[in-house]
Amino acid sequence: MATSSAEQMRAWQGPALFSFGFRPFFLFGAVWACFAMLLWIPALSGAVTLPTRFDPVSWHAHAFLFGYLGAVLAGFLLTAVPNWTGRLPLVGWPLAAMFGIWLAGRVAVLFSEFLPSGVAAAIDLAFPVILGAVILREIVAGKNWRNLMVLGLLAVFTFANLLFHIEAGQGDIAAQGVGLRLGVGTGVMMIAVIGGRIVPSFTRNWLAREGKEARPTPPMQMFDKGVLLASVAGLLLWVLRPESGVTGVALLVLGALHLVRVVRWKGHHTGGEALVWVLHVAYAFIPLGAIVIGLAIVLPDLVLTQSAQHLWMAGAIGAMTLAVMTRATLGHTGQSLHAGVGTLFIYLALFGSVAARVFAGGEPVFYHISGLLWIVAFGGFAVAYGPLLLRRKDGA
Repeated sequence: MATSSAEQMRAWQGPALFSFGFRPFFLFGAVWACFAMLLWIPALSGAVTLPTRFDPVSWHAHAFLFGYLGAVLAGFLLTAVPNWTGRLPLVGWPLAAMFGIWLAGRVAVLFSEFLPSGVAAAIDLAFPVILGAVILREIVAGKNWRNLMVLGLLAVFTFANLLFHIEAGQGDIAAQGVGLRLGVGTGVMMIAVIGGRIVPSFTRNWLAREGKEARPTPPMQMFDKGVLLASVAGLLLWVLRPESGVTGVALLVLGALHLVRVVRWKGHHTGGEALVWVLHVAYAFIPLGAIVIGLAIVLPDLVLTQSAQHLWMAGAIGAMTLAVMTRATLGHTGQSLHAGVGTLFIYLALFGSVAARVFAGGEPVFYHISGLLWIVAFGGFAVAYGPLLLRRKDGA
C-alpha cells in the first residue's frame, strides 16, 4: 500500500495524464480555453450559431470563468492539498472520473439546446460540488483548518455558477448578472489569498538564490489581512451594486491598497526571470482592474465598464492561472524553474490579448486580434507543456 505521494503515483500503471491532479486539468483547461475562443470568434460575427441555451456572450463568459478557471482550480487544489494536509493525492481512475465530470459539463453546456431544461446545469454543477467534497474530506482528515478559507471560496464560486444558470434560465443576459460578477469577484479573491502566499514566497526564494539583497515583505502581515477584508467588502459592493458611486469609490481605494501590497513584494528586482516577474504582473491586474472599473463607475462616459472588467477576467485570472500552470508543471515534472523563450512568448501573447480586448473600443478587428493572441497563449502552453504533462518524469 502506498504511503507517500511519490509511491502513490508510481503505483498507478495507467496513462501518466492521471498520475497527478495538475496534469489533466492544466492541459485540457488550456485546450478548452483555445477551443472556446475558436468557437467564440465566428459566433461573435454571427457566422456560427452555438447550440446552447445561453446567449452567445453569456456562453463565452461561462466557458472561460466557470469552465476554464474551474479546471485550473481543480488542478491546483488536487496538487496542493496533499502538500497542505500530508495526505495522499487523488490518482488513477478516481482522478480520471473527476476529469470526465468536468468534460461532461463543458459538453452539456455547449449543447444544452438539445437537453431538457436544467440538465446541463446539473451536469455542470456536479463537478465543483464533487471537487469541494473531496477537498473538504482531505482538509478534515488532515486537520488542515487554515485552508478552510480556500474551500469557502470554492463554495462561493460554485454558488456563483448556480446563480449564472438560474439567471440564464430566466431569460436574462447572465453575462451581465450577479452570478457572473460573484464568480469574477471570487476569482479575484482567490488570487488575493493564494497569490498573497505564493508570490512573495517564490520571489524570496529566487532573490535569495540569485544573491540579491532585496526581500519581499513576508506574506499575511496585518496590512495584508486588512487588504483582504477590505477586498471582501469592496467586491461585495460591486457584485450587488455595480453602478453605485459608493462602489466606484470603494474600488478606487481597493485598487490603491492592492497596488501598495504588490509593490511591497519587490517584483521590480525580478526582471531576470520571467517565471517570477509574471506573477507580479498578473497580480498587478487586480489593482489595475479595480481602479479602471472604479473609474468606469464614477466616470461612465469616459470608460467602458465591460472592457474594464476584462482586466480582471482575462488579465488577473488569465495571467495568474497561466503563470501558475507553467511554474507548477515545470516544478512537478522535474524541470528547471526557468522560463525559456517559448514560455516568455506565451506570457507576452496573453498580455497582448488583454490589451487588445480592453482597448478594442467596439472595433471588431481588435476583438479578433485579442482572440487570436489568446489562442496563441493557451495553444502555446498546450504545445510546449503538453509533452511534460503527458509523460512521467522518467519519460514513460
